[in-house]
Amino acid sequence: MTPARDPSSRQAAATARRTVEAVVVAVVLAVVLVAGGVVAAGASPDEAAPESAPVGGRTPAPSSAAATRALAPRTPWSWPVAEPHPVVRPFVAPEQPWSPGHRGIDVGAAPGSIVTAPDDGVVRFAGTVVDRPVLSITHADGLVSSLEPVTAAVSAGDPVARGETVGVVVAGHSPDVDAVHLGARLDGEYVSPLLYLGGGRPSVLLPTRPLG
Repeated sequence: MTPARDPSSRQAAATARRTVEAVVVAVVLAVVLVAGGVVAAGASPDEAAPESAPVGGRTPAPSSAAATRALAPRTPWSWPVAEPHPVVRPFVAPEQPWSPGHRGIDVGAAPGSIVTAPDDGVVRFAGTVVDRPVLSITHADGLVSSLEPVTAAVSAGDPVARGETVGVVVAGHSPDVDAVHLGARLDGEYVSPLLYLGGGRPSVLLPTRPLG
């Protein structure tokens, strides 16, 4: 028969067990704190913070399509020519920056039509490219508009206001229909001007062959 243990022995054993557990917990906490300190000391704020969390007051950069939607002006651009200004050829995004596409829209306009600035900005370029007169304007938020063939009434560096006359349409853009070509670039990437004229959605390239 096993002799009964003395109450004082049981109490001493329980005390020892609690002491061991407390020591283990303290050691685990110390290891966690030390590891956290190493990460904080060895990593930059950008590396240590979760991807979805703001860093230093900044939020992660959105995707191209999200950026396009976010930067679309609350007040749409004004059309560069008077009504009815039909879109006779739509924007077609190139598959790659060097691929074929239609990097803007063609707006029906007779030669001699007045061209106005789509929004406030500064004239970026006014001159001839290859064989046609081109006008481009830098706007806010990394946006640049371009118009051709347009004989400019302004010069590079001139500030312009939304709706201000900036030139005149000349013939020669299309053999089929009289038009002015309006392009839009966001941070150097061509996007559909309709996004800024109050219509359309970001262009999405669809696969030309089955996936997989």
